[in-house]
Amino acid sequence: MRSLPELICPAGSLPALKAAVDNGADAVYLGFKNDTNARNFAGLNFDAKSMADGIRYAHAKGREILLAINTFAQAGRVADWERAVDDAVAQGVDAIILADVGLLDYAARRHPQQRLHLSVQGSATSYEAINFCQHEFGIRRAVLPRVLTLAQVEQVVTNTTVEIEVFGFGSLCVMNEGRCWLSSYACGESPNTVGACSPAKYVKWDKQPGSMETRLNGILIDRFADDEPAGYPTLCKGRFEVRGETYYALEEPVSLNVIAILPEIVRIGVRAIKVEGRQRSPAYVAQVTRTLRAALDSLANGPAGFQVKPAWQADLAKLSEGSQATLGAYNRPWR
Repeated sequence: MRSLPELICPAGSLPALKAAVDNGADAVYLGFKNDTNARNFAGLNFDAKSMADGIRYAHAKGREILLAINTFAQAGRVADWERAVDDAVAQGVDAIILADVGLLDYAARRHPQQRLHLSVQGSATSYEAINFCQHEFGIRRAVLPRVLTLAQVEQVVTNTTVEIEVFGFGSLCVMNEGRCWLSSYACGESPNTVGACSPAKYVKWDKQPGSMETRLNGILIDRFADDEPAGYPTLCKGRFEVRGETYYALEEPVSLNVIAILPEIVRIGVRAIKVEGRQRSPAYVAQVTRTLRAALDSLANGPAGFQVKPAWQADLAKLSEGSQATLGAYNRPWR
């Protein structure tokens, strides 16, 4: 039996960080309150004081803090991103999560003792890409995009000595992980640098007789009957007509949930399981962390007796998009 993967949970605030730590997270990932962080939403994230308080709280309980500096440095402002790396090291974070290869190079040269992780925003889907970043920048872990089958994840794990982290619960992203070309094309803004896919300022709900249409910058994303809940118009989760058939052609508006395949994830040697949701509430973080902690701990004596408890799925369904879950690309016959 391999060792259990670490449980990596999100925090957009100090209360969320404490909720993650108190409910069983092995590590918490977070970001600065600026645009070096791809979840740069108003009212979220950490300044120097709250960061120091959070690190102190986590370390006192034997947990780690991972800092995401996962946007790409902008022309003329590279020094701002380099300063963020320096500040993270000074704060004493356990690892820095980076996507920009220029910043990886800076961090590796300037702070050779600092643990570095390759962000999912780096979109490394092959062991060759991961091994390159290990050779050039000394990365210790890579977060895989949510577009690989479980067999492909296993192939990556088998062919690298870099620790592999995968997503286990939360919203799905199917294109270049946070750098979606669809959203960039529709809205004229990169989700990586503005902090959101399908930004709210471009969203419109348009009531029609017998239906509700959702649009993103004027583009029709979906149409709902009066008795259907109208979801947020994220472009990849719309219904589109393809060869005469209208369906969710790219991704369904549901949440990723890997509880059912946890034994397989452990078997193939995944080192960490990540929960999406730095923009979520402390209550969300607490419930998801508590549930996944219980599921992982039930594997401590081996996979033979593992059974998915209905209560786990019920608790997570309450926090899922459309109250539904999927295994995403881990188990999907792509059309």
